[in-house]
Amino acid sequence: MTSAQADDAEEIAEVLRRSIAELCVADHFGEASKLEPWLANKTARNVLLWIEGPDLVVTAHRQSKNASFIAGVGMASATGEVLLNYVHPDARLTGVSKVIMLSLEDHLRKLGLAKARLTSTVTAERFYRSIGYIETGDARSHRGVVVRDFEKVF
Repeated sequence: MTSAQADDAEEIAEVLRRSIAELCVADHFGEASKLEPWLANKTARNVLLWIEGPDLVVTAHRQSKNASFIAGVGMASATGEVLLNYVHPDARLTGVSKVIMLSLEDHLRKLGLAKARLTSTVTAERFYRSIGYIETGDARSHRGVVVRDFEKVF
């Protein structure tokens, strides 16, 4: 796990976009009215702003043939909110999300926080429950996608 660097911005944006488009079909159903708003801010320019901003952005890397690629991306705010946790489709079900979450949680604990909060899509709910997150609210719609709030006390 490494802190994201400015020259990672384009590859990170691609990981975010592919993860959403290919792995979150249960949330957007391939419908442009749900997918496009979700992808709108997943640009290299915005990723660069996130990397240069106050939040922690981390990347997980994997080896494929003779090259390393970004297998996952996570981001957490200093107030304890997990803002991103996305995995490259080629790294799905390899433990990348769990490593990202452990890294973000460790960072939040080092900041002196007692819990992490996040908003999950339907696709990721089971994963977050499996690593100790508990629902804290009812399902709601965000940009046409059903989401739920979760938290984990450390």
